[in-house]
Amino acid sequence: MVHLPGGRFIMGSDRFYPEEAPARAVQVDPFWIDDVPVTNARFAEFVAATGHVTLAEIAPDPRDYPGMPPELAVAGSLVFRPSDGPVPLHQVSWWEFAPGASWRAPTGAGSDLTGLENHPVVHVAWADAKAYADWAGKSLPSEAEWEYAARGGLADSDYAWGDELAPGGAMLANYWQGPFPHGNSLLDGWERTSPVRHYPANGHGLWDMIGNVWEWTGDWYALPRPHRKTRGSCCVPDNPRGGTRGGSFDPAEPTRIPRRVLKGGSHLCAESYCQRYRPAARQPQAVDSSTSHIGFRCVVRGKAARG
Repeated sequence: MVHLPGGRFIMGSDRFYPEEAPARAVQVDPFWIDDVPVTNARFAEFVAATGHVTLAEIAPDPRDYPGMPPELAVAGSLVFRPSDGPVPLHQVSWWEFAPGASWRAPTGAGSDLTGLENHPVVHVAWADAKAYADWAGKSLPSEAEWEYAARGGLADSDYAWGDELAPGGAMLANYWQGPFPHGNSLLDGWERTSPVRHYPANGHGLWDMIGNVWEWTGDWYALPRPHRKTRGSCCVPDNPRGGTRGGSFDPAEPTRIPRRVLKGGSHLCAESYCQRYRPAARQPQAVDSSTSHIGFRCVVRGKAARG
């Protein structure tokens, strides 16, 4: 883990997506954070020690999902499948529910972790990430802690390394190059996840904060709100936590499935579709869902940390 001193920083952005605005000053206390996302090898140690069974490995109960055909009530997870050509991006047709897909079988039944031991674990739902954190004596980061860490000490930069996505043509994170979802040019060399520490660390000595896999945080999803004004100056929240249980992507369309905040983007973020390979980027994710591009890392607050 890496120790971060905490302090005041500008969270969010006014230059990209509306759910990131407004850019605002916040304060976080010192904390420790994993220098890489939790890997398959490390998650396997947790499972061996505890016998934990992930949500993707448990068949859903159709009574919890009215309208679900009983034949679809099988264990599995969502796996990205590239299209054969251009498709309407609003249809999000590149996800396939793959029976048997789990952290052990990242692309579906019959796949395994051979050669992927040092890649981030995927197909973990929020409860799975929380269970690992509890076992490790750690916590999931708040959104503010995560963003402070991802910025690497840079103030108000678009990316974790500056204001240019690929300076000098260099690929500094694992994201999608080319037209999405059918034309990945693989300039970074990876079609799906990449090994941790493959790309340069940020200014805090943290790897893979951007791209590779989205990362769970401990915060419920909600849209940011401007701070209250006190005597003409703006209050600076101390260790802010976002949202309440049941927060949804669109306040006008509430969902009964609560959502937590994801940060960091993934190998599927592209200039042509999802420019969320940035510290300020954020996304809501239903807590009962797992996919082939979501992982996590942990923090420790208020004491020395090991591991």
